[in-house]
Amino acid sequence: MSKIMFKIKEIFKSIQGEGFLSGSPAVFVRFSGCNLWNGMSVNKSNAICNFCDTDFVGVDGQNGGNYNLSELLKKIDKVWNLNNSLTRKFVILTGGEPMLQVTNQLVEHLKKQGYFVAIETNGTIESNINFDWVCVSPKNLNLWKLLKGDELKVIYPQYKFDLNSLKKLSFKYFFLQPMDGNKKQTNIWNTINYCKSHKPWFPSFQLHKSLNIS
Repeated sequence: MSKIMFKIKEIFKSIQGEGFLSGSPAVFVRFSGCNLWNGMSVNKSNAICNFCDTDFVGVDGQNGGNYNLSELLKKIDKVWNLNNSLTRKFVILTGGEPMLQVTNQLVEHLKKQGYFVAIETNGTIESNINFDWVCVSPKNLNLWKLLKGDELKVIYPQYKFDLNSLKKLSFKYFFLQPMDGNKKQTNIWNTINYCKSHKPWFPSFQLHKSLNIS
């Protein structure tokens, strides 16, 4: 197997709380690092993605660490098997920006172990890896390279994006997700109202946060 080491912030089992696959049990593998913000609060206001609500720095989270391929595959299986599930084996590769580290070999081995493999990416890195599900959540128009996938999820509002133009891209589903922060409630209402009159956009809510699930 590959000698590449993966820097992993955390690995845990929960439900997918966002987008089309909401409610599905999954193992989340959060890769450390991002190319749009270094994760340091002192630099956040000047970052390209200055509204991120995720801790992706380091390897000190639940089941975090530096893993080779074999170790990572075994750990994902162990976490999935912590409790019984009658659903298909489902793993979500997320971050930070997972495409900084994810390899074709990792994805193919996960598939061989029976996993439906999804990735959540900011779309700045093009890829020919054969994922089962691709969710792109863009943060910068000029750096956006991955213009097709299964699900486009735009954090709303981001006035840099022309939503009428985006819905012409090669995605199956189009979601707007209210931006977190001190204007969250306003953003929720604005998201709902926009989606009511602008199909195919559909609201996505962070159900795991509403249910207080990690």
